[in-house]
Amino acid sequence: MNSRRKGKTGELEFAKFLRMHGFDARRGQQFAGGNDSPDVVSAALEWLHIEVKRVQNLNLADACAQAEGDQAKLGSNGRKKLAWIVAHRRNHAPWLITMRAETFFQLLRGELPPGDATNVTQGTDVPPQTIFRFDAEKDPYVGGSATGQGATNQKNNECRALTSAATTKEPTV
Repeated sequence: MNSRRKGKTGELEFAKFLRMHGFDARRGQQFAGGNDSPDVVSAALEWLHIEVKRVQNLNLADACAQAEGDQAKLGSNGRKKLAWIVAHRRNHAPWLITMRAETFFQLLRGELPPGDATNVTQGTDVPPQTIFRFDAEKDPYVGGSATGQGATNQKNNECRALTSAATTKEPTV
């Protein structure tokens, strides 16, 4: 499968994943047309730039830099996105979400999403304020690489990956 087709497949998979969790979502590139348009768009998440990567070997620092650069541009509604994420997964692996640590803390403090954002559609059992639960000792992607090595540059230090499957109402940090 070529990289363009694999990218499209990943975008469709992640849009479906968001819909499974109660968010309206669709692939964005084919509608907006530009290379800097979000890979997946959602009216409920219009404040968030979503970059999707479906590769075996991801350069996470480059993916974060791409998402951050695209997020800084004005959206189709004429407004700047407030945050970005990189949604990524390997074959036969769960989806991971990477974001700036500051964005993560804004989510925990309730500063994001903005007060006027409706973040979950009706008729779902996913709570609107789901908080990611993680344990840095058990999750090799938090605070270092999968091999246990610490991050080596500022971009990697600013990015943290959390498994989307580890959700709970009670945060443990």
